[in-house]
Amino acid sequence: MKNTYRLTEGAILLAIFAVMLLITLYIPVLSLVINFFLALPFLFFGAKHDLKSTAVFTLAGVLLSMILGSFLAIPLALAYGTTGAVMGYMVRNGKSRLAVFMAGSIVFLVNIVVQYAVSVVLFKINFIDELMDTFRLSIDQSIKMLEQFGQSPDEKMIKQFESMIDLMETLVPSMFVMASFLLVFVIQLASFPFLKRFGINVPKWRPFRELALPKSILWYYLLTMLAAMLMRPEEGTYWFWVIANLTFILQMLMVLQGLSFIFYITHAKGYPKALPIVVLVLLFLLPFILYIVRILGIIDLGFDLRKRLGEKKK
Repeated sequence: MKNTYRLTEGAILLAIFAVMLLITLYIPVLSLVINFFLALPFLFFGAKHDLKSTAVFTLAGVLLSMILGSFLAIPLALAYGTTGAVMGYMVRNGKSRLAVFMAGSIVFLVNIVVQYAVSVVLFKINFIDELMDTFRLSIDQSIKMLEQFGQSPDEKMIKQFESMIDLMETLVPSMFVMASFLLVFVIQLASFPFLKRFGINVPKWRPFRELALPKSILWYYLLTMLAAMLMRPEEGTYWFWVIANLTFILQMLMVLQGLSFIFYITHAKGYPKALPIVVLVLLFLLPFILYIVRILGIIDLGFDLRKRLGEKKK
């Protein structure tokens, strides 16, 4: 009876996944929303059943995608299927919300990296290079259009655009990491309310103000900065690529720590709740705010500002 129920539930969830996959592939506007729910059937099944059954269900989802969709369907099913299955397994075993998030993000990141490597090695398709070439072509076309209208393009601005494209190309690994973590965060936000609705015990986030990164992150950041100053690697070399990506990721972590401290101080001092939201919005509008928040994160992590504030209160 139990096996019959499991098979029935699996078949229903696979049917739901099939519909969502078809919408994602063939209806562009709806796909932007449905994309965030593709992992839900696997997450749901993994949260209710054992690992072996979840693995079989995920495999069935991938095989179904091969029958239903185009060539794009298989990578989608693999990425969202394995991510959802791992997150479901973590939920079933009572892991914390952060642990579920980290596990899902790492699995999704591995999928992106492996699929990118396969596309380059086996199919000779490098979508990153193609995207950068498209950007460069757009700049060239814009320059030609300006020349046709008798205007001379600003050389300084052209160099800035070219430098930005080169930087984007260098930071591709960092972009992969950020995209994976951001997407899995949104998947959690979209999927967990459905799990709750069906009686599955879903772990809760701790308040963002309680987020505190390990102090070792600060040492990694300082060592990376020191390596960049001492080595001064030339642009385009392997070490330049490594240091640039490490610096970018660690700086983003410092910004996260700084934002967490702002939320903490707002709560502790009873400041208006809108304050951290305003700071968050200004981060995207005023670059210097980003530097201030990052420095605040470094100071908080290095000097235990929260602990010191707590001692003063006493």
